[in-house]
Amino acid sequence: MTEEIKVLARRYWEDLWNGRNPNVADELIASDYVDHHFPSDLPLGPSGVKQWLKGGIDAFPDFHIQIEDLIAEGDKVVTRFTFTGTHQGEFAGVSATGKKISLTAINIMRIENGKLAEAWEDADLFGLMQQFGVITS
Repeated sequence: MTEEIKVLARRYWEDLWNGRNPNVADELIASDYVDHHFPSDLPLGPSGVKQWLKGGIDAFPDFHIQIEDLIAEGDKVVTRFTFTGTHQGEFAGVSATGKKISLTAINIMRIENGKLAEAWEDADLFGLMQQFGVITS
């Protein structure tokens, strides 16, 4: 099962995010999927993921996610990744800066019945706000 869930996670990052293909969410995401780092006003399931993807594309049209590590055990898969892109649209209340950014993060996904059921993410948002110029120290 370890390799199967790694394939699922890789498809999430490569096909859905880097491929900018929202239809992949319908294949990979459980209908009651909860991502604990998404804004609370996003719906559960594939539609919330699609909205988050659209927001990412709007804010960073040229973004790329580079998988640095992919580790699986039991029903969970951990991805350490680097997100890069140019800030060309509003994100987290910050208007477009035109700056190239690089954000590191660690994501943990729980798989249930062959679909992504739940996720947690820890990203360097402080560093992102520094790159935006919102925080100077």
